[in-house]
Amino acid sequence: MKKNCLHISVPLKTSILPVLFSLMINPGQAQTIPVDSLYLGQTPPGDSAVVFAPGIVTLPNRNVPCISFSPDGKSAVFYVAFWPNPGSPYTMIAEYINDRWSTPAPASFTANKTTGEPIFALNGSRIYLFASGVSNQVGSVDLSYSEKNGTGWSNPKSMGNPPNLSQDQYHPSIVSDTSVYFSTSSGDIARCQYQNGRYEPRVILPFPINKANTTQTWGDPYVSPDESYLIFKSTRTGGYGLNDIYISYKKADGGWTNPKNLGNKINTQYDETAGDITPDGKYMTFGSNKSIYWVSTSFIETLKNTNFVPYLKSKPKNQTGKVGELFNYVLPDSTFIDDDGNNTLTCYITSRLPSGLEFDSETLTLAGTPTEAGTFTVTVLATDAVEASASTTFSLKINVASGIDNQGLNQNIRLFPNPVKDKLHLSFGTGAYRNANIMISSIAGEIVVSSIMHRGSTATIDLTGKAPGIYVLRLSIDGEIINRKFCLE
Repeated sequence: MKKNCLHISVPLKTSILPVLFSLMINPGQAQTIPVDSLYLGQTPPGDSAVVFAPGIVTLPNRNVPCISFSPDGKSAVFYVAFWPNPGSPYTMIAEYINDRWSTPAPASFTANKTTGEPIFALNGSRIYLFASGVSNQVGSVDLSYSEKNGTGWSNPKSMGNPPNLSQDQYHPSIVSDTSVYFSTSSGDIARCQYQNGRYEPRVILPFPINKANTTQTWGDPYVSPDESYLIFKSTRTGGYGLNDIYISYKKADGGWTNPKNLGNKINTQYDETAGDITPDGKYMTFGSNKSIYWVSTSFIETLKNTNFVPYLKSKPKNQTGKVGELFNYVLPDSTFIDDDGNNTLTCYITSRLPSGLEFDSETLTLAGTPTEAGTFTVTVLATDAVEASASTTFSLKINVASGIDNQGLNQNIRLFPNPVKDKLHLSFGTGAYRNANIMISSIAGEIVVSSIMHRGSTATIDLTGKAPGIYVLRLSIDGEIINRKFCLE
């Protein structure tokens, strides 16, 4: 079962778009309830979240994660995780009758069943929810629906397989073509396309929607009827507490943008449930710290036009090379994704590279002829125009070239004078080599000289102005490492 049934929330499956909203309901019906009586007669919120219907829906010690309103505004259905005592989740309903709202009462279809996360269909003829003990049941908890039956509602019926499997599934969100988004038993957000009168097998939404955290969060999606945006809850780096609410927007290629946190006017140190949008598109309702809140939906357009943080999509593969041989690796352009456009990204390598290799940020190419053997962890940083960044690493192993006689090299290398006053001379003797990397560092490890020679036999290094002391000369000759100490006076 979903973790203690405490992290459950319901999407209000109704469009926020005025055109779609006008198609969902009869204009005459929309006039049957006064404006000041909509939403249980509550005063509408602004950009900061406030408790919804205290004393009516929100009561002390009652955990109400979500609420849904009918398209005609005359019914409200919400889900109680437990109250007054822990037990099976159940559904309550209130209706606008004879110019007043009824006191919320358990829905008839919830008797002897576990039900929760109810949401009205776009035309108000059904309530979708999760339930157990229903007809045609597939798993232990099924995505189900109850149909309008005169003045009441029918017993819930499973939506079948698919979308249901033998495991639990939660939080249905029905979009305009009747396709359904929901939470799986593994905590992922899934989608089932409705095609030719039936549901096709589920598809798990890709990263960065799923698999962006290490805990099961049961994202409990609300997806707009036109599928232009997705609201869900998640635990992610940079959040305000436990589960926070995020929004992601549909991209032209069918993918989803890097989710954005809805901010501290909505999210808190407590556990927020996923947000649902009211039929008029003006408000989002959500659960927080066991109470129902609501807030203006102005954030939907505002956040859409703020910067998207780049993210890692595909980790680079580990690479190998050999001392003295040309190395060339092009970082795939798909390594990082910036939903503002990948042309905004600049990539850098922030770690030390093997001597002889350089990285070109324009072509994303790491190339050169390495003169130093070893295994290196290469760190790549991608930053956008406002310095938001993402990073990744890969391993680069440079193997030693074959056929080198280290003992012979040691005997042929001469370093003089020692101690040295200003200029240090090196002689490589008659040893055959292709490349030599010269690096001089202080005893403390500070590098004061770094240079490369190609097929040379002697070298002179000017140390004028360097602090007196003991230094280490490190030579890398065709992959063989030679260290010599000398004194600078």
